[in-house]
Amino acid sequence: MANESKRLIIIDSNSVIYRAYHALPPLTTEDGENVGAVYGFLLALFRAIREFQPGYIAACFDVKGPTFRHEKYKEYKAKRPPTPADLISQMTKIKEVLGFFNIPVFEKQGFEADDLIGTIARLAAKDQSAAELEIIILSGDTDTMQLVDEQTKVFNLRKGVKDTVLYDELLVTEKYHGLSPKQLLDYRALKGDPSDNIPGVLGIGEKTAVELIKEYGTLENIYDNLALI
Repeated sequence: MANESKRLIIIDSNSVIYRAYHALPPLTTEDGENVGAVYGFLLALFRAIREFQPGYIAACFDVKGPTFRHEKYKEYKAKRPPTPADLISQMTKIKEVLGFFNIPVFEKQGFEADDLIGTIARLAAKDQSAAELEIIILSGDTDTMQLVDEQTKVFNLRKGVKDTVLYDELLVTEKYHGLSPKQLLDYRALKGDPSDNIPGVLGIGEKTAVELIKEYGTLENIYDNLALI
């Protein structure tokens, strides 16, 4: 879908699909096939296309099976319920629709969509021929906000599929009480991530994590100053 626009939209597909699936009432075809997630996904995609008029679009998907994170921590995402069967079939349908639009799909065994999004965003930003390229990540959650910088923003589905916010560095910093996007990795390491079943540091919640990172800057500096904490 190339044109003269200097924008690339990268779709965090699984997060957008899950958001659509849970936000919209059940929708079916005349044959009884569930298509609510397909409809919601396309609503979000078409809105992003209208708003940003991208020259390039890529869609990233998770792949079923363990990732390198499971090798480091076996309980990673252990409490996640299984994906509903009707949602799996809709993911297949969404990939078919993306194919009709000539939007490339990226997925790789052992990695998550987030990993591919970060890789594509960083490679695109380093491409000297795309020095003025603006990168927009379309996502249904906040995990990709650590990628936000001068060149990269996150178009986040805040509620449902119609209430959206375009997060730049300033808005990310406001949302996380003064932390920069680059500090979010250490922030999540301290407080943990219940949605992925990742434990944080015992006794440290969101507020304390923010205070510690504001004072010491990085997780490494916190370790270096444990005697003072």
